[in-house]
Amino acid sequence: MRCLGMDLGTKTLGLALSDKMGLIASPYQTLRFQNHEELLEKIKKIVEEKEIGTFVLGYPKNMNNSLGFAVERTMQFKQVLENVFDIPIVLIDERLSTTEAENRLIETDMKRMKRKEVIDSYAAAIILDTYLKESRNENGYKK
Repeated sequence: MRCLGMDLGTKTLGLALSDKMGLIASPYQTLRFQNHEELLEKIKKIVEEKEIGTFVLGYPKNMNNSLGFAVERTMQFKQVLENVFDIPIVLIDERLSTTEAENRLIETDMKRMKRKEVIDSYAAAIILDTYLKESRNENGYKK
């Protein structure tokens, strides 16, 4: 089973997929949405097609470790996912994931307009990669 990494924004949801072994996180796509119902239909298709066994959702704490509106929005989305899917949902601290994604894309000389299109899926890949590394460490594997 694969993991689906998610970076929730106000209008977009960045997605990343793990390989079947749970070793590699790769950017997948960015979904634009108006409401959760619209988003759920797209996620359902991905879950079926890619055989998703775990959702890894970015948990957007503030830099001072406080919880703001973004966390509230994420928790509401998590509840929506729980109501529809019987799939475990893991929350991963996503502070600076978008900044790290931006820096990686700049290093590859990607143009600003192209970065804007893919930044959310790359941030989701960083969130998912964090989870995969933590999972390997918990199971006794070395980094």
